[in-house]
Amino acid sequence: MLRPSLTPITARPAALARWLYAVAALIVLMVVIGGITRLTESGLSITEWKPVTGTLPPLTDSAWAAEFAKYQRIPEYQQLNRGMTLAEFKGIFFWEYLHRLLGRVIGLAFALPLLWFWVRKAIPHGFGLRLVALLALGGLQGVVGWWMVTSGLSVRTDVSHIRLAVHLNLALAILAAIVWTARDLNVLAADPQARPARLTGVGALALGLLFVQLIYGALMAGLNAGLAAKDWPLMNGRVFPSAEFAAHPIGDAIVNDPYTVHFIHRWWAFVAFAGLILLARVAKRSGARRESVLIHAAVGTQILLGIGTVMMGVPIWLAALHQLTGALLLIATVFGAHSVGRAPR
Repeated sequence: MLRPSLTPITARPAALARWLYAVAALIVLMVVIGGITRLTESGLSITEWKPVTGTLPPLTDSAWAAEFAKYQRIPEYQQLNRGMTLAEFKGIFFWEYLHRLLGRVIGLAFALPLLWFWVRKAIPHGFGLRLVALLALGGLQGVVGWWMVTSGLSVRTDVSHIRLAVHLNLALAILAAIVWTARDLNVLAADPQARPARLTGVGALALGLLFVQLIYGALMAGLNAGLAAKDWPLMNGRVFPSAEFAAHPIGDAIVNDPYTVHFIHRWWAFVAFAGLILLARVAKRSGARRESVLIHAAVGTQILLGIGTVMMGVPIWLAALHQLTGALLLIATVFGAHSVGRAPR
């Protein structure tokens, strides 16, 4: 007996999948621009959160002067950038404004089509609640972004690296969930009786190991820890930074000490590598050769970019490329985990 279809006659799973992939592409772009915003120390240039009225940038000389005056009241300007010109301020303002503007675009690009699909009854059974949850997570991401910015407006001269890690990895978790949902919809479009893929043990292992690495990548950015050493595989000529580890309690050092965070990030990469290669091999055995190739290519490229970024002193263009490849590696991993989750049980 055939199972009842999960696809009502008005549902358009293929169209939904294409829409979600477009949103995912915008999130990848957002991750890259967010990385550049951090690398250029631009994140505190806008000191207020105005989700609606902040859509437009300053348009007159007096508006620019007022915005600059607000920035001059925070510790970053007073302790690090005193004497900055208005032209220099406009340079850092650009990246933060672009980052926030793209966040608004992503919100609209998700909410408006979702409403349209809902009205048209184009959403397959079982996917409505999932899509609404993704929309809610997007709203939460905006709140987390402002929570991150507030950490640098009164006492600190930069944002909290821990809040930065929460902000970035929530974005990446949303990206992973959107891609997974799009893959489920692709399968449903091909087979109206298909069920959503399950997250298997090997898929969960690979994603978990990768997210630890992504968290430490965010901590690296927040602490400027990439500058702690420029050699590889040694760190400042040593295999193990015993003196640095001894200088702080281990619980504090693993999240707050730049040298320790750098050490963990560079070597956990190979732990994540092992988990990802395992997933790739399982995916290939399940018939997902393309996904296996994508994982191999992305993880190898990412490790090489990470080494190059450190040895070249963290140039902005290379660090941004490293962050872009990290997002693409996550997508490849989701593809692989999803393919394994569709294999016969």
